[in-house]
Amino acid sequence: MVTILGAGSWGSALGVLLASGRHRVRMWDADRDVLRDIRANRRNSRYLREIELPESMDTADELPEALWDAAVVVVAIPAAGVADACARAGPHVPPGVTAISAAKGLCPTSGRRMSQVLSECAGIAPERVVALSGPNLALEVCAGIPTATVVSGPSRERMDEALRYFSGPRFRVYTNPDTVGVELGGAVKNVIAIGAGINDGLGFGDNTKATVLTRGLAEMTRLGTSLGARPETFRGLSGLGDLIATSVSPKSRNYRVGFGLGRGRSLPDVLAELGQVAEGVPTARAVLQVAAEQGVDVPICQAVHDVLFAGLDPREAVAGLMGRQPKDEIEECAVSLVNTRFARSGD
Repeated sequence: MVTILGAGSWGSALGVLLASGRHRVRMWDADRDVLRDIRANRRNSRYLREIELPESMDTADELPEALWDAAVVVVAIPAAGVADACARAGPHVPPGVTAISAAKGLCPTSGRRMSQVLSECAGIAPERVVALSGPNLALEVCAGIPTATVVSGPSRERMDEALRYFSGPRFRVYTNPDTVGVELGGAVKNVIAIGAGINDGLGFGDNTKATVLTRGLAEMTRLGTSLGARPETFRGLSGLGDLIATSVSPKSRNYRVGFGLGRGRSLPDVLAELGQVAEGVPTARAVLQVAAEQGVDVPICQAVHDVLFAGLDPREAVAGLMGRQPKDEIEECAVSLVNTRFARSGD
């Protein structure tokens, strides 16, 4: 049995994927209306209206019922709610379970990665926790469009278990032991994707967008390597791959937030129309907190943050980024790599 905590679009999409792979799936969510809809109509009308859910997807209103016989627990709750949900779930998690974090964000108060929050709050040993991240838009996963993702954790055995559960003819799974890089890529790209949406909302062109994505990738890499991640991880599926998918697709919630802001709409109006959590919004604050602690420069994330929360006009944000002091692109990348190697050396 696979238990999925969180019946939003991503949790439901993972449920469809797992059920299609002949696994039994049980969904839990704090929103009882969503669970009732799934039971009564075999649809998640709020989040995935177009998708008929397999009969092998069940629901449970209470956490003890949802978790009692789970071999694998997937946490697909928005980042801000992971700590509370995992603390409530912890006493009911079966011994030896493999826990998979599918949330792409950072704790909004501490900047902690989701696998860390899951382990600490649910009382699950870190070696039993795996992170899943990649360019995986929920609707495309449900539609069976060929997709790839990455699983990462400290245990090869648990990574391989996650790979076996999720792998299928239309969903290719890779492993990568660099959990810091995999999770940082999945979180920071949401902030950059808001910037990409702002670019399109302003009516700027592909040159500008390519600059946002390329320099955004540099920020992701700088921040991740300062925390011990491998720079090559950010060139993979959970970094560059997810950044591209989230920054170019109108299916992406973070892109849509940025697009609305670029069109001159207010953040409350954009979020109200979206009706779902866009992880890049709270993550923008967390990224700046972590960057300040690490002494890392993240100008695009700073600009997105200021548009979101400080009333900065998007055009002024672009002007500020374009007016920054010139620097050598290759030298900057080399310094980042040297710092990473130095940090790993333990010297």
